Amino acid sequence: MEIKLEQLTGADSEALFEFEMKNRSFFEERIPSRGDEYYQRDVFERNHQILLKEHSAGDSVFYLIKNGEGSILGRLNLADIDQTNQSGYLGYRVGQSFVGHGIASRAVKILLQSADDINIQQIEAKTTTNNKASQKVLKKNGFKQIEIMDEEIILNGEQVKFVYYIWRKWNKHNHKNSSGFFD
Repeated sequence: MEIKLEQLTGADSEALFEFEMKNRSFFEERIPSRGDEYYQRDVFERNHQILLKEHSAGDSVFYLIKNGEGSILGRLNLADIDQTNQSGYLGYRVGQSFVGHGIASRAVKILLQSADDINIQQIEAKTTTNNKASQKVLKKNGFKQIEIMDEEIILNGEQVKFVYYIWRKWNKHNHKNSSGFFD
């Protein structure tokens, strides 16, 4: 299946809301809930506008993962961009109908290939200890596990911890340090 990343626009609001509503219970099995209020149409629209402002300001980059026909398969975000350190935080989610087709892995790969275009040298990500699929996506794309937090949270009745990852773009000025990372 062909996929592409498209930057989020105001015109995406309705289709994105439908995508989120359709996949709510699936997402909430894997990540902490965004709460009931998030799924109220007016609140969702207000949040959508906030994301667009963050994007315009260069604080974050929000993408939709779409197929060749333009249907939303998932989301991919690079948030809290620090222009000085050329870094940001990765987040992604793929709809239940599209899991297991390598979509998240390919979308992250596309983002990493465009790192120069968005002036990014380092990306951090986190997932939970029980989300093996997300861990696989990150490792497949060159992210290195840097820490498992001691603190546990309850997610759907299961105690889990957060696992943190980092990706650094290699360039001719970087050198591997003793931990195997580029600095």
